[in-house]
Amino acid sequence: MGTLGGFAFASRISVKDSIRIASGQGFWGDLQRAPIDQARNGPIDYLVMDYLAEVTMSIMQKQKLRNPALGYARDFVEVVTELAPDIKEKGFTVISNAGGVNPVGCAEAIVEGIRSRGVSGLKVAVVTGDDLLDQLDDLLADGVELRHMETGEPMAPVRDQMVSANVYLGAGPIVEALRQGADVIVTGRTTDTGLTLAPMIHEFGWAMDDWDKMAAGTVAGHILECGAQSSGGNFTDWQTVPDMAGIGFPIAEARPDGTFTITKHDGTGGLVSRQTVAEQLLYEIGDPKDYITPNGIADFTSIHLEDESENRVRVHGITGEPETEFYKVSAAYSDGWKATSTLVYAWPDAAKKARAAADILKKRLDALGLEFEEYRAELIGLNALTENDEAASAKEADLDEVMLRVSVRGQDKAAIEQFGREIAPLILTGPSAVTGFAGGRPRPSEVIAYWPALIPKDRVQTEVTVLEA
Repeated sequence: MGTLGGFAFASRISVKDSIRIASGQGFWGDLQRAPIDQARNGPIDYLVMDYLAEVTMSIMQKQKLRNPALGYARDFVEVVTELAPDIKEKGFTVISNAGGVNPVGCAEAIVEGIRSRGVSGLKVAVVTGDDLLDQLDDLLADGVELRHMETGEPMAPVRDQMVSANVYLGAGPIVEALRQGADVIVTGRTTDTGLTLAPMIHEFGWAMDDWDKMAAGTVAGHILECGAQSSGGNFTDWQTVPDMAGIGFPIAEARPDGTFTITKHDGTGGLVSRQTVAEQLLYEIGDPKDYITPNGIADFTSIHLEDESENRVRVHGITGEPETEFYKVSAAYSDGWKATSTLVYAWPDAAKKARAAADILKKRLDALGLEFEEYRAELIGLNALTENDEAASAKEADLDEVMLRVSVRGQDKAAIEQFGREIAPLILTGPSAVTGFAGGRPRPSEVIAYWPALIPKDRVQTEVTVLEA
């Protein structure tokens, strides 16, 4: 017997030569067909789906406040319900952090969905313990300050504004769920990489302190976490990617020695190459030598990529360092209000008209005594991305139309509402040839700000519960 993240487990008797871990979702809202195609277009052992970005947790928390039964990715329930017969027949396992801030509710909905398909005998495991929102007062009182990782500010002054606070859990609880025979595993805030690392630990019997193996599984997870971004999507040389409409999501063929090959199902669109995989490896990382996760630190400078054959890239040579004593906390708090509206101005002098309209609007808002923390007027296609007015002005004469986008942000909701009332009058009280105003007055929407922090691992308790479908 051994221990893993506080759980007892028995060592595996046999080790597979390799396993196929398929990515089925890169974010909440990704191609809904992708996981179904991954399950039906060829053999897989695991289907992993990442649904959570930092802002997603706060969105889900607001949903749960309105309806306690919500707070998870309902798309995931639909996918698992559709795939229930496939899971039963083919024996692959589904792992996802789609549980958001209500993983128990998500798991219960999945059980209902599976039963509605007339399928029985599947186990649905749910991992809990990442949600700290109800524990914040106790933690702060105990001296766990949860200081902002970038500014160093303590959380206490904004405690009452917090809408979500979740620990990035690692692979440990998922491995325990696998050891309990789960067919579907639902978690809350788990690292994207942990979804892929867990089945590798489970199948190959890796020790949790074999830091090179932990790093290898982490890198595999990083390559899969953004879905088709490593198989040709969002690729710099996008023109070279065949059949992007039918793009195949990536699959990691993992081996016990920590090497793996990135590929995709035969007959699908997209492209897996050293270039597509390398671009994904560079996505959302800080110091490449210190990619920190709950399960260890991966050195991205140690990664070797080789084109094995068409749409097959071998990844090897990865090294790692020991885990830290902390988990990262992804928290979010309410920080005022914002609103955005657009108007389209036509030739001649489209850009000049749009600039003049923005100036007129600002003067009217100032005359009303309205104050905003930020007022931003952008000309879409001219300076919204580059903010290079000199370069933009050189193109103005050639433009037949320009979209003016104006956004405001501040703590005073009434001021944001008044901004919305001042947009439409520009149609008849500003420059000519304006159109594109639709949808009525822009309404204030709440600004949710990000608060990253660290927490000692011994202050976090996780639990795995298995439901029978």
